[in-house]
Amino acid sequence: MNKLKWAGFLFSVFLMASLQADLEDHLKKALNKSAVYSMRNIDFIYMINLDQRPEKMKISLDQLAPYQIYPYRFSAVNGWELTLEEINDVGLQYSPEMEGDFMATSYLLEGNFEPHHSLIKNLGQTYFCHCMARGTIGIALSHISVLQDAYDAGFETIWVMEDDISVIQDPRILSDLVERLDSQAGKGNWDILFTDGDLRDANGNYTPTYWAARRPDFAAFAKTNDYAARTAISADFRQVGARYGAHSMIVRRSGMKKLLQFFKAHQIFLPYDMDYILPRGIKMFVVTEDVVSNTPKALSDNGGPFYLNKK
Repeated sequence: MNKLKWAGFLFSVFLMASLQADLEDHLKKALNKSAVYSMRNIDFIYMINLDQRPEKMKISLDQLAPYQIYPYRFSAVNGWELTLEEINDVGLQYSPEMEGDFMATSYLLEGNFEPHHSLIKNLGQTYFCHCMARGTIGIALSHISVLQDAYDAGFETIWVMEDDISVIQDPRILSDLVERLDSQAGKGNWDILFTDGDLRDANGNYTPTYWAARRPDFAAFAKTNDYAARTAISADFRQVGARYGAHSMIVRRSGMKKLLQFFKAHQIFLPYDMDYILPRGIKMFVVTEDVVSNTPKALSDNGGPFYLNKK
């Protein structure tokens, strides 16, 4: 390629990058909030729920109601209703300094919403991890939207749930656990507290993870966190470097800031529960005895708009 053609190519890549909208432009607002959605030591409680899945919300609310816990229903971003332009705006756009030549998935602007699987190599093209479904993109946008809403509202501590929870023991203990973690780890020394030990698989068994998934821009921050860390700090808590599942997590303002800075700088590439371990110095803890966990074999629309098949 001669110098003139190369300069033209680089300009076109720069132009595509400059035209890409900010991730923040596609975050969803939380409407009609009130003080009822709180509890001691937790400023606000969110539950992410698709408009098409009221039955999932009801199952979750019925479990919390005996404890007078009433989460705010956040109307989830439905990834199956995003336009191709929106999908390409929020994904990771490949640029020359990134690592490529491994499999990923794109939703081409000239396509028909079918996932396009290929090696990462086209500068300026938007990629997601291999086989990332549109529903999973929507879930990530939903969580980031909640974080932005909470940060803008000035909340110090929030509890974020998805609508597939299982209440294992009285969730009101979380107010005490926040105090204990403040005392045992230090009030300014934790970002996220998960309300269970780990994600449970279809058989109810824990699914641990000790690693970070590959990203094209991974090399810039790959070794900043110890993903295999599993450190007991007391009888109540373990500090972890990585884990799956975003079904129930308490997030401190410091965690909101780290996560928002990460996503605005790096866009969406992996599922949310594989990206949230990556911000530099993120400090994550889990309880040693499950309080609120996920429901094994729960209905999910991440991999497809299965709500369309409801009778």
